[in-house]
Amino acid sequence: MSDVVISSRVRLARNLADTPFPHLLGDKDADAVLGKVFDCADKIGERGFGGPVFKVVLDYLTPLDRQVLVEKHLISPQQAESGHGKGLILRHDELVSIMVNEEDHLRLQCLKSGLELEEAWILANGIDDLLSEFLELAYDERLGYLTACPTNVGTGLRASVMVHLRALALTNEVSRVLNAVNRVGLVVRGLYGEGTEGQGDVFQISNQITLGHTEKEIIENLVLVANQVVTEEKRVQDALLKNHRLEVEDRVFRALGVLSNARSISSAEAIKFWSDLRLGVEFGMIPNLTLKDVNEILVLSRPNFVQKVFNAEFSPGERDMRRAYLIRKHISGKMSHIE
Repeated sequence: MSDVVISSRVRLARNLADTPFPHLLGDKDADAVLGKVFDCADKIGERGFGGPVFKVVLDYLTPLDRQVLVEKHLISPQQAESGHGKGLILRHDELVSIMVNEEDHLRLQCLKSGLELEEAWILANGIDDLLSEFLELAYDERLGYLTACPTNVGTGLRASVMVHLRALALTNEVSRVLNAVNRVGLVVRGLYGEGTEGQGDVFQISNQITLGHTEKEIIENLVLVANQVVTEEKRVQDALLKNHRLEVEDRVFRALGVLSNARSISSAEAIKFWSDLRLGVEFGMIPNLTLKDVNEILVLSRPNFVQKVFNAEFSPGERDMRRAYLIRKHISGKMSHIE
């Protein structure tokens, strides 16, 4: 499944009892919430998080550093805005993170590669249990967990899978499949979440309702739908290989040629060719590259990440040159030859 499902994510929204939601907090109270959550993280320690953790006050970071965190899906654009009391608790491998004072006091996120929603949920649930030992969370016996946005009330759980649907996009079938997903009560968003398009034919599929359903039901339903989407993508992939293999190979190796040799490339171009290259890796056409190798291009080609690597601000043209260099270097480091 990891060839179509890039990653699985579980996010839990939690708030402190008897404390106004973040948008109602004054600076002093927001800082107090941050301190309380940071203290809780210290008490939980590595035992609870499964490894060393870092605590970051976001106002101590530069705007560029905050935008890099957005591009890595570790904080939201809203969280990246400056303001008192905004923080991040981050496990060393970046698979577990907690945003503090975003829309809710805590947004706990656990990431797994491929279709591993159950595993992500087990990890998130264990940390949530530990948080509740040290923090009094806002909970109602009838409604469940109380959240700033009514759509998160109940379990406070948002589960999502990120899928790469290049074959469906090439055959103009992706809209049909995603519309069917919407009809069963799930939400489809682009690569960077709400309000974004499916750049690189990458889409996030997530649950919409958290009230009236158990966590188990939400996870099982999303896994069921994800498997159906994967089946559709695989069906079209098989048809492409059977009936249009030469055209697919030409598209894949043209993408590899551009990404391996371009001296200047925009974000839009990079992700377009990335999608074709990833399809080729899914098909096993480029044995020298793994899916992990290709997925890393998504991050290193993002505008703020490029500037962070070189520790400088660039004009769009200069940034395109640096992006091309990073992609060329990355691919050449992973491949010694092409058959």
